[in-house]
Amino acid sequence: MLATRDIDVWVATASPGGDPHLVPLSLAWIEGRAVIAVEEGSITARNVVARRVARLAVGPTRDVVLLDVELERTVGVDADPGLGAGYAAQADWDPRGLAGYVFLVLRPARVQAWREANELRGRVLMRDGEWLT
Repeated sequence: MLATRDIDVWVATASPGGDPHLVPLSLAWIEGRAVIAVEEGSITARNVVARRVARLAVGPTRDVVLLDVELERTVGVDADPGLGAGYAAQADWDPRGLAGYVFLVLRPARVQAWREANELRGRVLMRDGEWLT
């Protein structure tokens, strides 16, 4: 599911003071990392850079994947040609060439997935950055 083309993700962050923020963004899954493109001065970027964590939700409520992620690095959209090409190939838009945009490269620390209540047991697929399945 994470490597699906044209996939969107809900990105939940919090300010250093704890104010919550939730936005939908395009997602690319590149070399085991979640990559999102945002304006460098956006609330999402500021929160992720300050707190270094976020929670991502992919899919509908009956087939959801939740990822607790940690900021690995921030990259200008034109600074890493391979990352830019990978993002553009998977996401539904290409931010390269847009002034002020960055990629947030997010390393998953925990991944959970489930469809129904009977799948709640065993829903943790990754813990502390290690795949369990």
